[in-house]
Amino acid sequence: MTKPVGREPVRRNARSNRARILSTARQELGRNPDVTLEEIARAAGVVRRTLFGHFPGRAALLEALTEEASEVLREAVVRGTRPEEPADRALAYFTFSMWPVGDRYRMLLGMARRDLGAERVAEVLSPARDAVTAVLERGQRDGVFHTHLPAPVLSAGLEAMTVALLEEVNTGALRDDGTRTAIAMLVAAGVPEKRASAVVDDVASGAVMDTAPDLD
Repeated sequence: MTKPVGREPVRRNARSNRARILSTARQELGRNPDVTLEEIARAAGVVRRTLFGHFPGRAALLEALTEEASEVLREAVVRGTRPEEPADRALAYFTFSMWPVGDRYRMLLGMARRDLGAERVAEVLSPARDAVTAVLERGQRDGVFHTHLPAPVLSAGLEAMTVALLEEVNTGALRDDGTRTAIAMLVAAGVPEKRASAVVDDVASGAVMDTAPDLD
């Protein structure tokens, strides 16, 4: 059966437009959370009708960005999971793996809670929380982390702390490549600060090379 002439180029153009709109939206929302869809369309170099053809409203655009973030995060979870490492090193590796994702999508967290709801954000973050919980449980069994909180509760607390630190990056109050957050994670989990700093220093260069996700 003969394919209709011109259909594939049209599809490629549509995919290209969608990808460009999402990339532009991520950048523009990062600069100004209240940017309008019309302004995003203009920055992306497409007409308003093209943007609304892909995303009929702000919620649809944010949902697409949220799904993009979810996919990148799931890949980072796989890349950052190190079951062969001692628990404190594993948690440091995992933090380095997550940090670029959180840094890229940090503005999205607050907007998604407002526009899509806390349940949707929790759904996106659940793979990371589950992975951290597993590391914490292992570390508690091995005597590396404190045990006065159940691992799932401690994992939720560490997640909240990480989100708070990302928000401080938003305001300019904190500059971090993940190192300071990794140390804070280990200390909060019960590792003495001196030991936490040594672990993070030891894994930092390898973690950056081995766990950093491809965000191009």
